[in-house]
Amino acid sequence: MALAAVAAILAWAPPAYAGNWAVTELDPLPSRMEPGVAYTVGYWVLQHGTHPFDGTAAELGTTGLRIVGENDKGVTFAGTRLPEPAHYAVTIILPPGVWRLQGVQGVFGTCELGLLTVPGGLRPVPPEFPAAPGGEVKDYWGDAKPPGFPWSSTPVAAAPATPAATTAAPVPATPAPATSAKASSASGGVPYPLAAVLVLAAGAAALLTRRGAGRRAEDDAAEPDGPAQDVITIGRGS
Repeated sequence: MALAAVAAILAWAPPAYAGNWAVTELDPLPSRMEPGVAYTVGYWVLQHGTHPFDGTAAELGTTGLRIVGENDKGVTFAGTRLPEPAHYAVTIILPPGVWRLQGVQGVFGTCELGLLTVPGGLRPVPPEFPAAPGGEVKDYWGDAKPPGFPWSSTPVAAAPATPAATTAAPVPATPAPATSAKASSASGGVPYPLAAVLVLAAGAAALLTRRGAGRRAEDDAAEPDGPAQDVITIGRGS
């Protein structure tokens, strides 16, 4: 009786993250995948199929991709977080064969993605939780987003983009008004270069006049008062 009760409780036990679920959405894969070749695959872990996980990365746990063979034995490839919310990448090297491809979603259960034939490609399976058409869905990503977005819904709010650093354009200084020779002539004034020449010429003329007056004053002072007398010198004849 006690063992039966314990078994019933274990059978009823909810998943690790009760009341929530997630899906894995793949970025486009190569059309053909070969055995022994390394491929980097991008994928998205979307809570409720439409948004990033509400908790922290530590709370979510490890995500990745897993291949499972016919004997239910599989290999898990752990992913690495990318800058976009809910976006990851993983490098996989596949052996030949036919494999079930699953998304590993941390605290959520695994997500069946399809049947992968190597060499060959992926045959997707219908999603376990298909998105309901219509309604509204929030855009958390901006330019890089899950391939299926907006899942037949209407996006209502874009994720705020980080503003790019902008450099303010320099404000040109207002040049001082220039006075041209033509403008001065038109207004009746004398152009500046011509005025400078006239000033220099007037100064030179004044200087010459002053020097001439000084010389005349010296000549007048050297002449004796009274009539000039002729001096005759008679030399001794030979």
